[in-house]
Amino acid sequence: MANLQVNLVTKSYGSKKLFEDVNVNFTAGKRYGLTGPNGAGKSTFLKILSGDLEPDTGTVSRPEKTSMLRQDQFGYEETRVLDVVLQGSARLWSAMAEKENLLALPNITDDQGNRLGELECVIAEEDGYTAESDAGTLLAGLGIPSDSHEGKMGDLAGGLKLRVLLARALFGKPEVLLLDEPTNNLDIDSIRWLEEFLCEYQGVLVTISHDRHFLNAICTHIADIDYNTIITYTGAYDEMVMAKSEVRGRIESENSDRQKKISQLQDFVARFGAGTRASQVQSRKKQIEKLQLSDLKRSNIERPFIQLLVKKPSGKQTLTIDGLSKQFPAAKICEDFTTLITKGEKVAIVGQNGVGKTTLCRLLVGELKPDEGTIEWGHEVSIGYIAQDHSDTIPKGTTVDAYLHSFDDRAYLQDIRGLLGKMLFKGEEGQKSTNVLSGGEAVRLLFAKLMLTKDNVLVLDEPTNHLDLESIVALGDALSKFEGTAFVVTHDRELISGFATRLFAFSPEGLIDFRGSYDEYLAQHQPQKAAKKSRR
Repeated sequence: MANLQVNLVTKSYGSKKLFEDVNVNFTAGKRYGLTGPNGAGKSTFLKILSGDLEPDTGTVSRPEKTSMLRQDQFGYEETRVLDVVLQGSARLWSAMAEKENLLALPNITDDQGNRLGELECVIAEEDGYTAESDAGTLLAGLGIPSDSHEGKMGDLAGGLKLRVLLARALFGKPEVLLLDEPTNNLDIDSIRWLEEFLCEYQGVLVTISHDRHFLNAICTHIADIDYNTIITYTGAYDEMVMAKSEVRGRIESENSDRQKKISQLQDFVARFGAGTRASQVQSRKKQIEKLQLSDLKRSNIERPFIQLLVKKPSGKQTLTIDGLSKQFPAAKICEDFTTLITKGEKVAIVGQNGVGKTTLCRLLVGELKPDEGTIEWGHEVSIGYIAQDHSDTIPKGTTVDAYLHSFDDRAYLQDIRGLLGKMLFKGEEGQKSTNVLSGGEAVRLLFAKLMLTKDNVLVLDEPTNHLDLESIVALGDALSKFEGTAFVVTHDRELISGFATRLFAFSPEGLIDFRGSYDEYLAQHQPQKAAKKSRR
């Protein structure tokens, strides 16, 4: 297995410099998480590694069998699903296609016969005779039903198409594997399968992910984009955060001590510079020159401050569900489901994609009606809701501060701007048009709205979509401290483990009301082998 080498790479967009003179050697057998805040240049750097994008300066040395997850899910609509995966090995696919064309000829010359022999060798070297079986195993592990493998990509839902593209990237034993958000559109079971697969992978892995649990499970190293460069740390994500904090704290402490010493020396020079102690003054000046402060560039990382307060508490019996049944559209969401949620409980809604988590949220907030049964909210309940598809939630043609002000016209402008500043809309960004918000900005604005309305019940459907790791950590802290009641759909296992006191879990047996933590639920209902975490 070959290494992936980056030499003096620099990349800028306009006046914004993402990174400068980066030197990194990604070593075979090691698995690197590429981290940094939104806008730091993670996806840009991954495209430079793959060769899809040229750096402003510098070079990248990569092996021929470099594979990248490309999320162009609509580029293969008429192609058989298995063939999309097989195309992940360009050498094998080319050999198989050429062999098929030669065999279709009515007569084969001696040269063409020799060529067929060469192609057979290539196919054998690339494990071509088990290729379809291997591709099927990958698809099955990622949750693609076997009856879809022979069908066309165009027949699959968007989320399943992305899984096929992930299988394509994994196929063919690439020497370098580059994955940009590979856990998007994967349910928890598929993520756990992927973790086990990647922990057995022997090449160079570089992955971007906002899933801390995923990074902690698979990474042997973290390549962190910050301070306009890339610094590599040994260990997984949590270890990187700790190491980075310790390094910065040590430098800040050393600089503080040096600054005190410099001030004392400068005071001596100022007092005796014109007197008879010239030799001592010169000695102090030399000491000042030696006591240079360590260069401490400003970090790009900013964490929003999410504080979910309650304006007025709800009654103790917050939610009563009695005999709830719902079929939507063809799947059975729940049948005769009965439960009572009391004030302050934090419920994580978990399950595979397509089982009805979003439908359950819409039932809770009244957007859908039950087929049978009742959903009754308790005394003084006020619901704050973030939908999974919130594209129509924020109106176009206004500004972020005007949008917030529409929920409380008595709020002072400085209070609105203060909330926006906590959610990283600083200065003139408070007047940013809602027409041009990125996905992450839209979600942060919706959280600013919840901080303003101070509802005592939250229903959050995939709130971590589009958020970077720093924002997800801030959300986890806020949910843990929230004094109201929360219902949260998420695949982020670290987040679930941190806040949830109870689960609504979709299982083959139906919708389960589990009173306990997520780890306790897994131990009782999914006794699967944890992903291996080998460190090299």
